Amino acid sequence: MKLSLGIDAGGTYTDAVLLNSDDGRVLQANKALTTYPDLIFGIRDALDGLDQKLLADVRLVCVSTTLATNTILENTGYPVGLILIGKTGIPADRKIEYSIQVRGGHNSAGNEVEPLDIQPVEDFILKVKNKVSAFAVSSYFSVRNPEHELQVKESVMQLTGLPVVCGHELSQDLGVYERGVTAYLNAQLIPLTDQFMQAVTSEIKKRNIEAKLMMLKCDGSMVSIGEALKKPIQSIFSGPAASLLGASHLSGFETCAVVDVGGTSTDVSMMHEGLPEISDLGAVVGKWQTKVKALRMETSAVGGDSHVWILNHEIHIGPRRVIPLCLAALNYPEIKEKLTMQQNILRNQIGENIQPTKFFMRSGKIPDDLSPEEKDLFDRLSNVPYTASDIYWNENRMPSHMTMDMLIQKRLVRTIGFTPTDALHVMGEYQKWDAEAAHIGSEVLSRFAGMEKMELCSRVKEQVTSNIALNLAAFLLEDVDREEINKIISGKFFAGIKVKMPVVLLGGPVTAYRDGLAKYFDSLIVVPQHADVGNAVGALAAKGIKRLEVLVKASLSESKYNIKPKSYIVFYPGGRKEFSSYAEALYNAERIGSELVMDYMSSSYLDLTEVKINISRNDISVEEGTTPLETRLGFLGIGQ
Repeated sequence: MKLSLGIDAGGTYTDAVLLNSDDGRVLQANKALTTYPDLIFGIRDALDGLDQKLLADVRLVCVSTTLATNTILENTGYPVGLILIGKTGIPADRKIEYSIQVRGGHNSAGNEVEPLDIQPVEDFILKVKNKVSAFAVSSYFSVRNPEHELQVKESVMQLTGLPVVCGHELSQDLGVYERGVTAYLNAQLIPLTDQFMQAVTSEIKKRNIEAKLMMLKCDGSMVSIGEALKKPIQSIFSGPAASLLGASHLSGFETCAVVDVGGTSTDVSMMHEGLPEISDLGAVVGKWQTKVKALRMETSAVGGDSHVWILNHEIHIGPRRVIPLCLAALNYPEIKEKLTMQQNILRNQIGENIQPTKFFMRSGKIPDDLSPEEKDLFDRLSNVPYTASDIYWNENRMPSHMTMDMLIQKRLVRTIGFTPTDALHVMGEYQKWDAEAAHIGSEVLSRFAGMEKMELCSRVKEQVTSNIALNLAAFLLEDVDREEINKIISGKFFAGIKVKMPVVLLGGPVTAYRDGLAKYFDSLIVVPQHADVGNAVGALAAKGIKRLEVLVKASLSESKYNIKPKSYIVFYPGGRKEFSSYAEALYNAERIGSELVMDYMSSSYLDLTEVKINISRNDISVEEGTTPLETRLGFLGIGQ
């Protein structure tokens, strides 16, 4: 029996799943806490929970990870030198330490508008080569002619030997700065991704697994490890992509809306006829607008592990994630006793961090460049959970909200608190960890809120359910203002939104929210078996998908009285070719595009006999029935 192993190193949990490669059935699954900053320990814990004898039959391993997304959000990537060529600039609010802008670039026809000013480029390369780990380069209209980017790439390699990422290698979309940002972020991730995949490879070999190693992309396709190491930026948001694919595979629906209630957030996306729906806009990660094609997705910062906290007798959920009390108590049972001890919290001290059910502990990450206030607070913490009172046990004060926030943002501090997952444990609707800790926490927090504990938990559940409903409605009604959608679904005469396609729920406790969600939507709402490890299943359900565009464009005479084309230019990823006739150009455009798709599939170890290529065509002509002045060919290759 041949098996496949899916690994999803997510925000809160790392999942590992063994699938039967012949029929796609889940044979075994295991969850472990994701470990920061080194994800490999969480992966190791997840794999330890599987039958080690079965691992010898694994022939395919596919990994999805939050490594790229977290690195960009936390600004912990390696230093990179950015070289921009032509008419562009770096916005003042973007802090890129090592960058230069020089003359050069091309026009929309791929003709050089200004020679590349190579001397300042080479001076910059020599100046920063010992300060950066890689270079990124983006040139004006490089998608029409990458000559200047390739010239800079050659200079970098000759002068330094460091990796170089070109904008045209990652995106065919116009926008020199956005392509530059994509190349810049990609270059930052290369060393980290290489280290991560080496660790994964070592862990797999240690378990005597001889298998192809693949990685999931954010458009729902899988790529070979070689391609993943060259373009790690494409793995951002691979977690939501894995959820979407896993939901479709487990439910059997090729067209469906998917709601993934994770630990940190709730994500809504859609499968259409077996393929993920892709956004026309590039993925936005933190403050960075990229040219990476990713899922169309609606996200909110409310998940199963969102912090439930009280202020002025009102219940707040999130946006920060904490370790649920019921889960933390398994490793730190002493928190149950600490919960029962009355903390002396004054009304003016209450906030998201100062709560009677919140604990703080060091994450294990080594601190760097702390302010005096941050260092003082960090030194007071330990590797076991402390309450706010524990931190200043002999002083009449509480930790500063701002200082604690900074330590949490820097991932130096992990937090424990009451969550929607704890509320479901109290209500008996989800029983996975230490329910006693959840009950004690709910009693403490309900007194703080001035209500009974079951009322508190019921309200928390309803808030999460309505948030899921709002997210799903906002996704389905993408052109309607979110505030208006909120009025519709919360209105007293609301009868429910009719949704023709099935809605599939993923996440550990989602069964508890199914009936509540049915009050908002008239649809088939499904929670498939193994919904709690859908991400890892999705990593294996991915196909090989390659999307690219080839443009055939007429090169016109310069005379304004004669628009007869003198030739036709074919623009494709990485190059351009000129032909004397439209028919010749179109024939070669179709050939070049198909060859590029097949080359990609071959490099991803996919069965070329199973590859299907769909070609779409869009013509622009002066008059109907005449030879087009421009033809865009869209190629969609799908492989198994």
